[in-house]
Parts: sequence; C-alpha cells; structure tokens
Amino acid sequence: MRWHSVPGTALSTVARLSRLRPLPRSPGALGSPASLAHASLSRRSSQTPAMPSSWIPALCLGGYAPSPPRPRGRRQQPPSCPFSAGAWLLLLLLPRLARAEGAVPIAITCFTRGLDIRKEKADVLCPGGCSLEEFSVFGNIVYASVSSICGAAVHRGVIDSSGGPVRIYSLPGRENYSSVDANGIQSQTLSIWPSSFAVTNCKADIAFLIDGSFNIGQRRFNLQKNFVGKVALMLGIGTEGPHVGLVQASEHPKIEFYLKNFTSAKDVLFAIKEVGFRGGNSNTGKALKHTAQKFFTADAGVRKGIPKVVVVFIDGWPSDDIEEAGIVAREFGVNVFIVSVAKPIPEELGMVQDVAFVDKAVCRNNGFFSYHMPNWFGTTKYVKPLVQKLCTHEQMMCSKTCYNSVNIAFLIDGSSSVGDSNFRLMLEFVSNIAKTFEISDIGAKIAAVQFTYDQRTEFSFTDYNTKENVLAVLGNIRYMSGGTATGDAISFTVRNVFGPIRDSPNKNFLVIVTDGQSYDDVRGPAAAAHDAAQKTNCFVSLGAYGTRARVLVCVNAAEARPGSSPTAFHPNAAEARPGSSPTAFHPNAAEAGGGLLHRVPS
Repeated sequence: MRWHSVPGTALSTVARLSRLRPLPRSPGALGSPASLAHASLSRRSSQTPAMPSSWIPALCLGGYAPSPPRPRGRRQQPPSCPFSAGAWLLLLLLPRLARAEGAVPIAITCFTRGLDIRKEKADVLCPGGCSLEEFSVFGNIVYASVSSICGAAVHRGVIDSSGGPVRIYSLPGRENYSSVDANGIQSQTLSIWPSSFAVTNCKADIAFLIDGSFNIGQRRFNLQKNFVGKVALMLGIGTEGPHVGLVQASEHPKIEFYLKNFTSAKDVLFAIKEVGFRGGNSNTGKALKHTAQKFFTADAGVRKGIPKVVVVFIDGWPSDDIEEAGIVAREFGVNVFIVSVAKPIPEELGMVQDVAFVDKAVCRNNGFFSYHMPNWFGTTKYVKPLVQKLCTHEQMMCSKTCYNSVNIAFLIDGSSSVGDSNFRLMLEFVSNIAKTFEISDIGAKIAAVQFTYDQRTEFSFTDYNTKENVLAVLGNIRYMSGGTATGDAISFTVRNVFGPIRDSPNKNFLVIVTDGQSYDDVRGPAAAAHDAAQKTNCFVSLGAYGTRARVLVCVNAAEARPGSSPTAFHPNAAEARPGSSPTAFHPNAAEAGGGLLHRVPS
C-alpha cells in the first residue's frame, strides 16, 4: 500500500479546489474507503471557487474528489489516493490562523525591484522560470532596494528558480552592500543606497542579553549596542519573521523591551539606541535565569512552535556561574548562544570556577552555540555569521523542549470491528510514538481517549509527567468494544482534553487511530474544532490495521509554496510496526513548508 501527502497549501485561504465532482456516497458520513480520492489543488483563478477556512478536510475526505490537474512545467501530477478495504486514512489540518484575503501575495515579475513595493512589509509571489543570469542583485541578506526581489529571494535561499511566495521587509539605506555568490547568483557591490530590503524565511523569538556592567564601561557598552542593532537589522524583523527583545545584565537584570513591543526593524533600532548603561557587576548567570523565566512567556509575546533563543554577550568573563543558568534555560526550552568578547582582566580570573564556562553554558560544545570576537571594534564582519546561526532552525535542537514542547492526545478506536488483538497492536503502536518524546512538566505531555459510540478519557495531559508512567498506563488500557462515532469523539476530546490546557504555550496535536468508517459526521466536529481551537496547530489522523500503521506529518499551510511537489514524502518512509522504531511526526515538521515524514530517534 502506498500513502501520499497533500502539501500545506490545502488549508491556505488562497488555495483552490479545481473541477470538483461528486462521488457516490455510501450510508456512512465519510463515504466508503474505496470512494475516497485525493484533493488536487490549483492556484487561484477566476474559474475556481475559494475554499472556506472552516472547510477542514484536505485529503481523501468524503464525497468529493477533483479531477487530476493537467501537468504544468516540472510539477508532477498528484497520484490518486489508494486505500485498501482494511484501512483508510484521514488528514485534518488546523492552521494557526486563517489568512485574510488581504494577505494574498501580490504577483510580481522577475524584475520587480524592492523600490517598486511601497510598503514596510509585503507578501509577493515570484513567478517560476526566471533566468538567474538576468537577475540584478546588490548586497547580501540586506539588499539595496534597486535589486530584483525575486533575485534576492533566490540568492537568500528563500525560494528557488521555480518561484513562490516571498515576504519582503523595507529597511533603511546603508553603505557597502557586499558581493556574495550564493545559490547560482553573484550579487554585486554597491557603495551606498538610500533604501534597502530583506527577504527572509527566518523565524525565531530572540532575546539579546547584553553586558551592562562596570567592566564593559560606557564606551564599549555603546559599541555593543551598535553590534546588536546591526544583527537585528540583518535578521529582517517582522510580524511573521523574527521577533527580538533585549535584557541588560548588571547588578540586577532588567528587561528593556519584550518580543511583543516592536515588530519592525526601525522601532527595534530606536529602542536599542535608547537603552541606558546601568553598571555594577555583570551577574550574567542571574540575568540568564531571569530571561528564561520571565522573558519567554506567552504574555510577553512568545509564539507557539517558534524557536526560543537567547544571545548572551559576555565582555571578558562573567562575574557569576552561568552553567546552572544554562541548564535552567534549556529546561524552559531556550537555546543559549554565548558571544564572548575580549579576554578577561586579572580581577575576573578568580570569579569563574570553570574556565570552560562557555562549553558548560551551552548544551553542545561543537562551536555552533558559541561565538568569539576579539574586541568590540570592527565587528561588522561578525554580523552575518551570527545571523545565519540564529536562522538555522534545523540545528536549534539543543534544548530538549525546544521542539518537544507539545501536547499530544491519542484518540483510539475501541470499536468492536477492531478486535482485542488489533486493539493491543494499536496501543503498542501508540506507545512506540510516545517513547520518542521527552515527557515532563516542561516537555511533551500525553493524553489518551478511547472511543466507540461513547468516549472514555484514559488519562489527561496533567495526570502523568514521566515517560515511564505514560507507557505503563497505555499498556493497561481496557478494550471497550462498540460502534464507531469519530465525530463525537473529536468534539469530546477538544472540549474535555484540550479545553483545560487552552492557555498552554505548547503546540497541540490530536492523533486519531481508527480502523474504519465513522457512523456519524466528522466534518462538522472538525470544522467546529478549527473554530474553537485557534491555538491548535493541527490534527492528524491515521489508519491502523493489523500490524501496519503509518503517521502523516502535519504541515503549516501558511508556509507551503505554490508549485511545490504535491507528494513530498521521503522515499524511505518506513512502516511503523510494533516493536520497531516508529516513523512518526516530529513537531518541527510543522515548519517544513511541505509534507515531510521524519524518523524520530528512539
């Protein structure tokens, strides 16, 4: 049996279904497994109706199936959705927020320049087939506004030659736009230009923890602020891009501004400029703890599913222990970057118990999370490498809770059609998935609900906070037996399991394990769940039959690119059999921009 994914564009408000045609309906609300077919997508056109954001089903979901689209360019025609009579799969995706029509990207040409877009921030759509040789690009990361937007996006690696959506941020002018060869484009130098722009796929919530001690002094403190400002400018700060805040380490740490306070580079630069020098001992460890505990909160602007990063600037050596503070930060799901500047003065040598304090403060001493600058002069050349590290999402897995901060509820079919032996296999399969997560008060949380016509909460998110307890309880769940009412079970789980933790900062997943057709409506409860659970990133449902089951990844619809391949599973997608290392969804797959199947290390 082959399984296929649907790209995340299925839930974008700009996605469209083409040429819908009804299929024969069986007595079940979802239609028979044999009647289910894939939903092909096309770009927006005047002949195709808009898909309401409340219409959740995106894959093989009852009653309607579009005709296969005609091949266009290099895009592959999506295959039909094959199912056996013994197992079927339903994918329900809940986007974070339905995009308004005003957010539809502006179609531009290959040669549209940054100065042609007279907005501080805009979403544009680059066409495919642009010739890389014809692009005119000046700069790197920050581009002169005379540059081609699509050329800059390809140069930056946001899109490739097939085109796609790009978010552009207007920035102030600057001097010395550099020349860099990247992604097949050689950008050009430019001595000065009055305006700039950035294109970015960087998403991170970043706290800059600066040194405000007497050791650094007023002059170097100002140089430090200038460096932070350059980094913030190059990040491409924006509503959907990186958010930054600033904390000053001194005798007593002070949060200068939070993530939520500013979402434009201009405002951030002004706020940094206004920060005053405090003095006293640096107490970097104390400030790092304070940042992890008080800065990275939902009320302060932390976003769900976005990497949390603190960049710690240390002039010389710290005046207190930062190893313990680094551990606390990781427990709160925060990635710690240490930027050390200059050598310690004699008075600092006796303050640090371990000279390898940098390696102890970060979780990996492989050089990725640490950075050294010899002094605060001539720091411009260090800006770009630091920005590239901060925007490298796939390497930001240092904290055990960085991407493991998830709430996963398993909705398990206990109907009579499953049978006791297959029910046990289901439980073993669910246990194999649960094993791959760090379950704790600050990490992943697991819940389980069994359903027939009735529902029974086996345990909630707050009942067990260790992996051992969760696995023990999963293995002892009693088989209910009865009919199959999946729609009622979804409503029950959203209300009674996700409802009590609605304010949790974790990403929410509902995994539905079922062996067959529901006897009640599923679309209504799914749409209601979408409307009531805006903070729920996605629901995933999978079919399980006999000894074989597979998990589909939830993708972020907002990040999927038009023109990307509609079938994006890795070819080595293995079957998750009880007793084997399961192929399972990984939380950071939500940022992948397409259907990806990840093998989670056991």
